[in-house]
Parts: sequence; structure tokens; C-alpha cells
Amino acid sequence: MSKLRCCIAVMAYNEEANVRNLLEALCGQRLQKAEIAEIVVVASGCHDHTEDIVRQFCERDSRIRLISEETRRGKSSAINTLLRRTQEEIIVLANADNVPAPDAIEHLLAPFTDPIVGMTGGHPLPTNNTDTFMGYAVHLLWVLHHRISLRKPKMGELIAFRNFFHQIPPESAVDEASIEPLIRGQGLQIRYAPEAIVYNHGPTTARDFLRQRRRIYAGHVYVRDTLGYRVSTMKGIRILWLLLTSPGVKRNWQYFCYVPAIMALEAYARFRGMMDYRLWKRMHTVWEVAETTKVTIAPALSDSAGVQQTLS
Repeated sequence: MSKLRCCIAVMAYNEEANVRNLLEALCGQRLQKAEIAEIVVVASGCHDHTEDIVRQFCERDSRIRLISEETRRGKSSAINTLLRRTQEEIIVLANADNVPAPDAIEHLLAPFTDPIVGMTGGHPLPTNNTDTFMGYAVHLLWVLHHRISLRKPKMGELIAFRNFFHQIPPESAVDEASIEPLIRGQGLQIRYAPEAIVYNHGPTTARDFLRQRRRIYAGHVYVRDTLGYRVSTMKGIRILWLLLTSPGVKRNWQYFCYVPAIMALEAYARFRGMMDYRLWKRMHTVWEVAETTKVTIAPALSDSAGVQQTLS
């Protein structure tokens, strides 16, 4: 049986802190049924050393190539640039500020052996310290994301999809959510791949947390209103029910002290996101960077063996 070939696409804006570790992790993937045909980095408006680092990798590995864009027009626009530059049947979108586990791509692509599968999503695990309030908040959100995706898949930090469309809405601030209805509209299924571990680093300040969550919710409202598609995390009641009943969350002192404040922050972020879209007509297409998420993720963390949800 032929291998599942893919193009791994990385959208980058000033990602010098982590892009080296990302590319190292991608080049070192353990693969059996999958094959990485090319790794394309679309660097948009970078004014740090991101492009220099990518060029070093281009010299080392012929699969890697750089597309340099002078102006930053947003991630969705960069994805559309990529869609015009690859012919591979499956595209993997990997965020430049993440690091996948050594077998993440293999697990992410495995469901595509079934022709009814059109899109898969990985399992993000944050590297934040859970002893802090913001670290706990970030871990809690991804635990709930994981629990929801086990029932009704919601795409996140690492996704793969069949390459049969030419563009996504260029003004969208939530590319994964914009791709989901395009896949379902073709009668294809979306699958969650919980074994496809990808490490990220969430915001460490309330300011960055609100900035990120506000932008995401405004993007989800846009997708709902323009594409008629509601992502599985849109319903607050579903999240609240999981928060109260999920066995994946410990009922310790942090739960009782932190969760009310986290719920208030999320509610406020959603309110501001709704106002952005409805009242202020702010699309977040080119969004403000949450600076505290731009850290180096140690390659030593990038092994899925024995990974456990830190709140469970």
C-alpha cells in the first residue's frame, strides 16, 4: 500500500524563538504509513531571524522550502498562498510556535487511510506551569478541548486536511474553523487524533489570555454567520457541563479557587469578541500577537510516551 504523502505547511511571523525546534521535530518524525513530501514555511512580514533560520534548514534538507512574503496579511492569506504552491493530496498545518511529538504526524495522518475522512486534528498539550493561575487556566482549557473533541471533534493547534479547495476566507481569524465546514460540505468526516500530541505554550498573562480568547471567539462568530457553521466549543453550556462533570479535572483547591475567575475571564473575552464582530466590525484578520506565547519549547518535551493531562 502506498504511503500517505503530505505537505507540512508552517505559517510564520517573527518566530525565531521556536521555529528551529519545530523544524528539527518535523525532520525527525517517526514515520511508517506516512511520508513528508515537503515542508513549506510561509514567512509573512518577518523582521527577525525567522527566515535566516529556515534558509539554514533548506540547505540541510531538500524537502524544506521558504516562501517569503514582504507584507503580513494574516494567517488565512498565508494559507491561501500555500494552497497555490503545493500539489500534495494532504496538507498539514503546523503552528510555528508549537513542537509536535516524534510520532505526531504518523498518528495525525493514519485516519486518512479511510477515504471518508477529510480532516484530522491533533491533541495539544501546553507546557505552562500549572502551579500558576494562568498556567492552570491554559491547561484547563485544553483539557476541556480534549474532552469535547473526543465527542465532537474540534480542530486545534495541529491539523491535516485533503487538498481539494483553492482558498479559505482570507479575512478569517480562525483558519481551522473555516476549513471544517469546507470539509463537511463535501460529505467528508472530521476525526480527532488524540495520539497526535503537539506541545504549545499558552499565554502567561491575563492580558494576553484575553487578547487570544477574544480574537478566537470573534472568529468563531464570523464563521457561524458567514459560513453557517458552529464549532463544537461555541456552546458555553456544553463547556460548563464538562467543567462540572468531567473526570479529567481534579476537584482540588485550584479548581475551587481558580475556576470561577477563569470562567469570568472567558465570559468577558467572549463578550468583547462579540462586540468586535457585531459593533466595532473588527475582524482580527491580522491579529495582535500574544507575546508571552512566543517561547522556545524544549525538544526534550516532545515525546508522547507517558504523557498525561496535568489536571487529571
